[in-house]
Amino acid sequence: MNEQQGTILLTGASGRIGYPLAKRLAESYNVVGFDRRAPSHPPPSAECLYVDLTSDESLRRGLQAIRELHGNRIASVVHLAAYYDFSGAPSPLYDQITVRGTERLLRMLQDFEVEQFIFSSTDLVHAPSKPGERINEDSPLKPTWPYPESKIKTEQIIHAERGKIPAVILRIAGVYDDLCDSIPLAQQIQRIYEHDITAYLFPGDTTAGRQAFVHNDDVLDAIMRAIARRNALPPEVTLLIGEPESPSYDELQRALGQLIHGRAWKTYALPKLAAKMGAWAQEKLPLNRPPFIKPWMIDLATDNTELDITRAQDRKSVV
Repeated sequence: MNEQQGTILLTGASGRIGYPLAKRLAESYNVVGFDRRAPSHPPPSAECLYVDLTSDESLRRGLQAIRELHGNRIASVVHLAAYYDFSGAPSPLYDQITVRGTERLLRMLQDFEVEQFIFSSTDLVHAPSKPGERINEDSPLKPTWPYPESKIKTEQIIHAERGKIPAVILRIAGVYDDLCDSIPLAQQIQRIYEHDITAYLFPGDTTAGRQAFVHNDDVLDAIMRAIARRNALPPEVTLLIGEPESPSYDELQRALGQLIHGRAWKTYALPKLAAKMGAWAQEKLPLNRPPFIKPWMIDLATDNTELDITRAQDRKSVV
């Protein structure tokens, strides 16, 4: 046990961020992971408990286990558990898991001595910027589909329900790692590898929209440093976590084409209406596999996201 460093509660402990984070945290802290499914290979020295954030009784049992094992003080709660999918359709699970699950967790944590609450939000809560303009934490908010909508609602819950618990909200860009592990990027790579007809087409100006990304290791570093500096951070702070340069779709296409096929990839602009009709037709046709690109994605294809991460850098708690 690492009594000197304290106890970390990690929700979503079996996820693509949670699992490697649990391994790193366990080197210095007592780590208790909450998740609805057990990891196939539990991180060494981390305790993993089945906890359903939508259930009062399940969450109460999980927190009671922490109290019995490690006492009433929690150094940091790293809250990664959330619901998401790429259907674009509303789902009650966004409210049940992401919003109300967080509210339930915060209310039950009021009985503990919690030094910090870290929430993984998304940069998609912000309105897109104009090309060349950077988004910072004070930029306008305008989530455009259910996933970021649930995140901004949860941020508001944290502000209202945290009580005396200091909170850090990390608005994280699109996460990838050395094995890709990013559904949109993996789909883009697959389309180019297979010479899929959709790999040659883009709805609108191929140079207009830019998406922010961040490597999973940098996200882990950001969380680790935020925990280490928990006593120096403000009672409530929001930080954008992402790479300072955002590639355009065309730049990604050219780079991926060069890496996969040894030549820069040529992408042709397609009117958005035609792209929507094509996406709709693909959904209806009996193809070998369901298409990833949905009609609702077409309107967002040229959204521009370029991040100003000055605040995170100034806090010296992240990159």
